[in-house]
Amino acid sequence: MSTERSELVRRARVHAALGDSARLAIVDTLVAGDAAPGELGAALDLPTNLVAHHLKVLEDAGVVVRTRSEGDRRRTYVRLRPEAIAAIGSPALEAAKRVVFVCTRNSARSQLAAAIWSGRSEIPAACAGTAPAERVHPRALKVARRHGLETAGWRTARMRDVVRRDDLLIAVCDNAYEDLRPEQRPRLHWSIPDPAPVDTDAAFEAAYAELAERIDRLAPALPRSTR
Repeated sequence: MSTERSELVRRARVHAALGDSARLAIVDTLVAGDAAPGELGAALDLPTNLVAHHLKVLEDAGVVVRTRSEGDRRRTYVRLRPEAIAAIGSPALEAAKRVVFVCTRNSARSQLAAAIWSGRSEIPAACAGTAPAERVHPRALKVARRHGLETAGWRTARMRDVVRRDDLLIAVCDNAYEDLRPEQRPRLHWSIPDPAPVDTDAAFEAAYAELAERIDRLAPALPRSTR
């Protein structure tokens, strides 16, 4: 089969997968952030068996992929594949006054995310940790400077000292997301692997690249609150 023909077949499978209203609703939900199958069912009022069926169709079409939580290993999260997102419209999101990126140690992913966001959006950004480290990881500072981000003043902080009631929380790690209280909303989840255990420049570059890609997708779609 020619390359052109293969690409047509792939695109047809994606369009067929999105031809069901429930599957399209799942994709709309995942445009902004990742979710566990149970969370998708609760958000869309779908029974477990239907969620499983629709996710299988979307996986087979290459639209979504599952990853296992770095926190609770019994949990899996569903995420959109970047190459499939290009054909998907922007999500409908409530206006935000400020975005706060949260991870466990507040030493790498959340710091990078807040700095990247500040260069992409007029909506203010901050970051915090559920169990912050004493300092920002040196490799996070290195990759930030390599990409021209301002690192002066980077300090770790606890959520309770940063988060306000009307903030949009974006958890950029599984542990932080699973530690959030149910009432802490609005919130999104980005299941981004922790680069610290690997502790290489390549791992931190990969985290930066994924954060930048997600922010480039979300920032233009998120309205700023005027209240």
